[in-house]
Formats: sequence, structure tokens, C-alpha cells
Amino acid sequence: MNVTVFPETGLVRLAQILSPHGPIPVSKSTWWQGVKDGRFPQPLKLGPRTTVWKVEDIRALFEDDHNA
Repeated sequence: MNVTVFPETGLVRLAQILSPHGPIPVSKSTWWQGVKDGRFPQPLKLGPRTTVWKVEDIRALFEDDHNA
């Protein structure tokens, strides 16, 4: 069984955040609307086609959700 563990620190791309490979079970369109509305963390642009998020910001989303 190949279990992907979410990193502790660093930067992650959207495919690593959203299901089925990531911990956040929403669609891309829901994610981007949430970023626009401020429900989800703001991304960092590394280049014209490279958008990333801080792992710590994403972990805060799903760890707060599981502890609530």
C-alpha cells in the first residue's frame, strides 16, 4: 500500500493539497473560490505557471478541522 504522508514543512502544489492525493476534499473550483473569499490560504507565485502554498498554512486547515 502506497500511503503519501503530507510534509511537515516546505511548499506544496495544488495537486498535493486536494483529494485524492491530498488532505483537503474539495474540487479545484471550490478551492479557488475559497482562496478568493479568504477561507483558504493565499498562494505564492514562483513563476508564471507555478503556484504553491506553505505547508504550515495547509496543515493548519486540516489539523484545525480534525481537532474541532
